[in-house]
Amino acid sequence: MCRVELVKVFQGHQNSIAAVAFHPKNPVLATVSDDETWKLWSIPTCELIMSGEGHRDWIAGIEFHPRGTHIATSSGDNTIKIWDFVSASCTLTLQDHAHPVWESAFHHEGDFLASASMDHTCKLWDLSTGKCRKTFRGHVDSVNSVCFQPYTVNICTGLAVDRSGLCVQTFYGHQNTCNSVAFSTAGDTIASCDADGFIKLWDVRMVAERATIDGGQQPLNSVAFDKSGQVVMAASDDGMIKLCNAKTFEYVSDLKGHDGPVQCVKFDPAGRYIASASSDCTFRLWS
Repeated sequence: MCRVELVKVFQGHQNSIAAVAFHPKNPVLATVSDDETWKLWSIPTCELIMSGEGHRDWIAGIEFHPRGTHIATSSGDNTIKIWDFVSASCTLTLQDHAHPVWESAFHHEGDFLASASMDHTCKLWDLSTGKCRKTFRGHVDSVNSVCFQPYTVNICTGLAVDRSGLCVQTFYGHQNTCNSVAFSTAGDTIASCDADGFIKLWDVRMVAERATIDGGQQPLNSVAFDKSGQVVMAASDDGMIKLCNAKTFEYVSDLKGHDGPVQCVKFDPAGRYIASASSDCTFRLWS
């Protein structure tokens, strides 16, 4: 595993930064904040390209459309908004959740969006109509994270469902709140992290736990794979990013520097950069 170094620190919001996302094709980074705004930044200079506002409460999640033409933001105002880059305006507001929405994820074809909410549900939205196509029920508490299995119609929310609304598999093992889930690029492994500070790796086909990696005593808020599937990282409340080897199941190192809890970490699609977002109102770029 190569050495990772800090490239840039930038304070781009007036409040805690909740999430970051990389553009699928261009050197652009998106951030969202408790200050109710989203912003786009050039990489690696971190110059502001565009910003938007319209939510009535904090924004918890941001996701790029697979074609890179739109972003989706999920908010404490119980909505998901779709934004167009050309007009820098909201083109669609998805309203059906009863409580705040933590996160959303586009299907790889870009025609559907899944959302995870504090109302204990995951919803599937048809973006051509703006209507909720399906509500997935099964969790008995907040659904904190959602992602699609690459190039399938399967959705992972801490339990896995398919687009028919049927629960496909349930993965048991966490003893405390599961805060984030992510698929490897190959789609054969799920990483999850929890409020006890553990990262778990799961074999999708065998529906079995592969490994548990101890990430420390503080809650882990976000988990992500690199494009090779060999590196997994997690954002910690202790202000550090935990880097782990997903093949040997070993903890490797901490990325230190944030002055508050790290809320989100992401690898860029090319594998060159890592972006982290923190409650210290900064986002950091690593390489």
